[in-house]
Amino acid sequence: MTEAINFATATFMQSAPTLHQCPTDTGAEVAFAGRSNAGKSSAINTLTRQSKLARTSKTPGRTQLINFFSLGPGRRLVDLPGYGFAKVSKAVKSDWDKHLAEYLQQRQSLKGLVLLMDIRHPLQEYDWQMIRWAQAGHLPLHILLTKADKLNHGPASNELLKVRRQLADAGIDHVSVQLFSALKKQGLSELEAFMNQWLEQSL
Repeated sequence: MTEAINFATATFMQSAPTLHQCPTDTGAEVAFAGRSNAGKSSAINTLTRQSKLARTSKTPGRTQLINFFSLGPGRRLVDLPGYGFAKVSKAVKSDWDKHLAEYLQQRQSLKGLVLLMDIRHPLQEYDWQMIRWAQAGHLPLHILLTKADKLNHGPASNELLKVRRQLADAGIDHVSVQLFSALKKQGLSELEAFMNQWLEQSL
């Protein structure tokens, strides 16, 4: 087993509006996706121990580009556009969907998708769409039920079991689910373990 990745070394690389403008499709990367209020930027900032690496905004849907962060030669984190609350036209949304689907299904260096959902509102319609895209691309999927600190231990555990059961009932495979709280750093080591496992496939 190779040495664990130091996520605190993450640095911004570039933003890309389309698949064709992404960095060279080599090495390994893990992408983060989620509804605009799911705490995606906070999770990335917690993982990298940097408070401002991924821009957080009080205006959901502000991030409309695919953002790449370097973890050293051949390894990247990817922040995908938030979805669900952005006030954009149907044409723009359709364009986003097209590029996201292409990225998840065609990007060879993409080794896994971290899908974030607010534990109080999991598995919304667009979450299922992201899951279907990941399945179509045979992409390993790890779900973070974020803001777990908003619920007591019992209800949070029940929600975790409920989501796992719904995924199993839907026949979704290659997926894992965990509780996560950026505020409390809950679930951070578990997330890091998945990230290391996927990114080791690169070099």
